[in-house]
Parts: sequence; structure tokens; C-alpha cells
Amino acid sequence: MNGMIENGSLNVNGNGIMNGDGLAATNDNDVVTPEVQPNKRRRKKSIVWEYFTTENVSPGCTRACCKQCNKSFAYITGKKQAGTSHLKRHISLGICPANRSKQEKNQLTTYTPRSQNGTITAPPRKRCRASPGSVTIALDQERCINEIARMIILHDYPTNMVEHPGFVDFAKILQPHFSMVSFDSVYSEIVAIYTREKKSLADTLAEIPGRVSLTMDLWTSDQTLGYAILTGHFIDADWRLNSRVLKFVRVPFPDSQVAFNHAVVSCLSEWGLGSKLFALAVDQSFANEAVVGNLRGLLSIKNSHMLNGQYLLANCYARVMSRMALAAIGATREAVAKVRDSVRYVKVSESREDMFNKLRQQLQIPYTESLVIDNQRMWNSTYHMLSIACELKEVFSCLDASDPNYELAPSMDDWKCIEVLCVYMKLFFDAADILTTKSYPTASAFFHEVCKIQMELAHGALSEDNYVSNFVRPLYEKFDRYWRDCCVVLAMAVAMDPRYKLKLVEFSFAKVFGEEGELWFRAVDDGLHELYFEYVAQTLPLPSIFVDQRYEGFIKAEAHQDEDSLPLPDGLSDFDVYISEISSNHQTKSELDQYLDEPLLPRGSQEFDVLEWWKLHRIKYPTLSKMAADILSIPFATISGDSVFDTLSKKLDSHRSSLKPVTLEALVCANNWLQFGTQQSLSILDVSTMCIKMETK
Repeated sequence: MNGMIENGSLNVNGNGIMNGDGLAATNDNDVVTPEVQPNKRRRKKSIVWEYFTTENVSPGCTRACCKQCNKSFAYITGKKQAGTSHLKRHISLGICPANRSKQEKNQLTTYTPRSQNGTITAPPRKRCRASPGSVTIALDQERCINEIARMIILHDYPTNMVEHPGFVDFAKILQPHFSMVSFDSVYSEIVAIYTREKKSLADTLAEIPGRVSLTMDLWTSDQTLGYAILTGHFIDADWRLNSRVLKFVRVPFPDSQVAFNHAVVSCLSEWGLGSKLFALAVDQSFANEAVVGNLRGLLSIKNSHMLNGQYLLANCYARVMSRMALAAIGATREAVAKVRDSVRYVKVSESREDMFNKLRQQLQIPYTESLVIDNQRMWNSTYHMLSIACELKEVFSCLDASDPNYELAPSMDDWKCIEVLCVYMKLFFDAADILTTKSYPTASAFFHEVCKIQMELAHGALSEDNYVSNFVRPLYEKFDRYWRDCCVVLAMAVAMDPRYKLKLVEFSFAKVFGEEGELWFRAVDDGLHELYFEYVAQTLPLPSIFVDQRYEGFIKAEAHQDEDSLPLPDGLSDFDVYISEISSNHQTKSELDQYLDEPLLPRGSQEFDVLEWWKLHRIKYPTLSKMAADILSIPFATISGDSVFDTLSKKLDSHRSSLKPVTLEALVCANNWLQFGTQQSLSILDVSTMCIKMETK
């Protein structure tokens, strides 16, 4: 070098070496500030400069400009340099709109920069930061077995699935260190889950303020064995309606008149509910008159305080709706078959469906739903298919003229049959649909639907249209028997709703029964008061004398007068007696009559919770609230919500029916209990604490 260092400065030669003051000298010894050419400090090695250029926008400020989208970015401001990381992100993450469109066109998803000689280089790597430790998930063998057992219970998987080769291979790939479990291990865990959940449910039942009502249904198997499933319905300590399976027991001889008595007795004994039974609901599909008679006798013994066992419902609400729907479909089977074949003709061919939709557009039919082929096992599916097809009947008529191969078109009479059928099918569907909600409805919800069906069928049976009357009359006769069997209990339940009370019952019975309405209404009123007396008698510490006065709810006792008080000699002693009597009547007016005499609540809110109302008023009505809780928990349907529209009874598959009765009961009961979450699973935080270990490097 020809230069030398003087006074802390670096002299440069004519080759442009930078001096100690940061000034660059040209060949002409001219000084240029760094603001003019900052990029001359050092050679730019970053790959981003293939996509960016630098531009001096002002003294001391240089910006980087994207060659593709011309967007500028901060680069150097004074003595601060922004670096190139944000420039790399602009290209590699697809932020640049020009580069993003190019990537989409070339189906590229990552930024692939090229070097100066045109070869492809690797994308810029993210800088790895050192961490104080690493996180590894430790295998918890016991928890894995528990989750497998829960999976089998919740989803009805075969219990021997843990021995299936496909599942074994999947588990090995998922966690090579997992020791595959045997059927016996899974069975033991299933029993353990069942035991824990049963203990939790037993604790809940021990705390309920009222009684438990039971429903009983019959399941069958390929071996012609019967299984009785008993479900308990009750109001818990938080005033929420619960529905839990309590017993699943084999009935070797389901045609025996006393077989179901044994099932009920074993359920009550196992759960300690002998003194807490309120009502029992069965269905005539398996419970004939002899079976019902035996069950009624059993109920009168186990529940003698509750009107000698009168609360036995011999018809399942959901099954009644299914029988009515199937009877209606059967009465129009020929028209239904033509519509079903027509829908299938259109749906099985894409070209035919396109033709159908074009005709639909030409006719400008505003109905938007598409045709569906029904599942004949689910009667709501058939109703859905018919209702859609009925709205599109004009399109089917045009298809008959447009497609020479279409020879299945229903006639006008057929469409009339379908229209009438859909009107009454909607009544049954709406009535059954209330059972498909997330939570089981209170007993007060059923009166409206049953009463509406009864009135509509009665009106249809008297129709001036001969076809309608002939179609509806058999349905009305079937439903009228169910109505008369359960209308009193239904009315007692709706009377416990403060929005309706007995006013709705009186109004509805007058419309349904006509001149007999007053007699039926009086039966409901008397039944309520008689039942209330039972609850009052159970709350009294000592026997009391009750005087029956038309069951008006007045509990009369002798008036205690002050021994020092003497009647005044003014000739009004009879007036004093009168005042004493009316005062005594006012003071001893029953909770039931106080409740019934109060004004109705407005019906404006659709979110009204009748149980919440009774929870808030249980202090005002301590005895009546217990009675209301038991009445509102009366179950009218014996099947679960997922079986409401089934046309076939529940049947066990060959694998489940081959299991031991104890194993089968554990699976069925635990399945129901886990769905309701009687025992909460571990939280994510608990699992993380249990499974994650921190290992310091």
C-alpha cells in the first residue's frame, strides 16, 4: 500500500481505499459521503438483491425497491441499517403480489431464489434459537388403555378390536413404544369405568329432592333373547331434568307376564329406589294387557303413597307417533310407491337430474330443496321425500311429457293422496321432533302436541271431503284411545307450567270433549288435589285429619281461641264465628290453590324454563314444588332421541349379544353415562402436567 496512517486517519491511494473518517476517495481525490453511495461499503452478498435495487430518496435515506411490484422498503436511514430479513419475507412468504401470482401460475408454494449464475439455491433458513430445554411427551400406558376403553364404550366398537391386525399396526405406527393390550385388559378397564360412573350416578341420586320415574323398553337379539333397558328420569339438586340408564338386564322369556316385574324390582333394589318410584312408562309393543296389569300391581305396592300406583303409562309417545305415521303411509302405499319410484328414477341418473332441474328452472318454481331418496327404516325420511316431491309435482308432470322413458308419473289423484298424507304426517313429525332436542323435554311439553293432533284428526274425520274423512277416520280412532288413556296425566303436567295452569286444560277440553269437557276437567282438578294431599301428608310430622271438600285444597283445623277472650254482649257472636271461619280458610289455603289462583305468566318468551321458575319459587311453595318436580319429570317416551323415527325396534348385533350379561350391561350403561359426562375427564392442563416432561440440555 502506498497510503500511510497519520493522526488517526487512513490516507488512500488512487484506487479508492476508504480512509479512517469513513470517506472514500476517488481517482480524482474527490470525497464522497456515505449517503451518496452506501452500497460501496462492501459487496452485497444477500440473494435478495436479485429481486431488489437500492434507491437514494434523500440525503441519509436509502430504500430498497422490489423489481417485481415496485414497492419500496426501508434500508438505510442515517446510521441505522434495516437489514434484509423483511426483504426476504416479502419474496419467500408470497407477500409480493407479482411473485404470488407467478407462483400460483407455476404451482409453486415456496420461494426458490437463484444465484448469480442462475442455479437454484435453497430458500433462506430460519435462524435457530437456542432453548434452555426440550419438550418430550412421555408414554402413559395406563391412560392409553383408559382412552381405548372409553372409545369402545362411546362408539359401540367391538370389544375385541384391540386384537384386530389393522388396529395393532395403526397403534404401533402412532406410538412404537406402546405395548398393545389384550382383550382382558380392555375388559377390566371397561368394568372400572362402569364402576366409577355408577358410583358418581348413585351419589347424584342420593341428593335428588324428589322421586324417580322409570321407562322400560325391550331390545332383542338374533338369538331371540330379550333385554329390558330401564331408564330413570328425575330432577337433580340443581333442578335440571336428567335421563340416565339404570339397568340393562336379560329377559330370557319376554313373553312371560311377570318377566318385566323382575326387571323393575331388580332395578329398584340395585339403586335403592324402592321408596322413590313415582311413575312407570312402558309400551304396548311388548307389554300386553296382562303385563301391564302385573306392572300396575307392582307399582301400587312399590308406590302406594302415589295414588296406589295409578301413574303407569302403557303407551310410548314416540312409538304412538311412529305407528300413526306408518298407518298413514300404509293407507296410501300405492301413491307413495309411485312417488318413491319417480324420485329414484330422477336421482339415479345424472342426465335425468339435469333435465329435471332444467324443467324446474323453466317453470320458475321457487322451491329450493332437492329431491331425496328415503330411508324406509326412518319414517321421517319418507315424510321428507314426499313433502319435497309434492312441491315439485308440476316438474314431474312436465318430465312425463319430455322424457319418453319416464312411465312412472303419479296421477292427479295420487298427488292429492300425497298432499293429504303430508298434512297429517307433519302433525306426527312435529310432535315427535320435540324428543330429538339435546335435553329430554319436561312432561308439560307434550300436552300441546297431543291435544293439537287430537283436534286435527277429529276435524278431519268430519270433513265434507269423502277422501279426507275416509283417510283420517281410522287414524282418529287409533289416536283417540291413546288420548283418553293419557290426557289426564298430560293435563296435570301442563298445569304445573305457570303460563297455562288449569286454564289451558279447561279451554282445550271444552274444544276436544264438547259437553263432556267439564267432567274430564274435574278429573284433572281432583287428581291434582288428591296428589297434593299425599305430599302434604308425607311432610306432616304427626297424623292430621283432612276434611274432603271437593278436593279444593282447604286443610281445616280447629281454631284456637285465647282463653282470656270472651264474646262481647252485643248480639254479634255469629259474626265473630263467621270472621273466624273465613280467616282460618284464608290462612290455611293450600299452596296448590294459591298457585292456581295467581295470574298466568305471559307467554311471550320462547326460552321460558319451567324448572327454573319452580327452583326460584320453591321457598314460596315448599311442598307443591316437590310435587311439581315429580310431575314434570314423568317420561312419556320409552326410547332415546336417536330412535324416535325408527320403524324397527332396537336390536343387538351378533357380537354384542354374544357377550356376557355383565359385560353387556357395563357397555350399555356406561355409554349413556359417558355421553352425559357424569364424571368429567381430565382437563388439558392435567394431561399436559402428567404427560409432558422438561429435559434440560
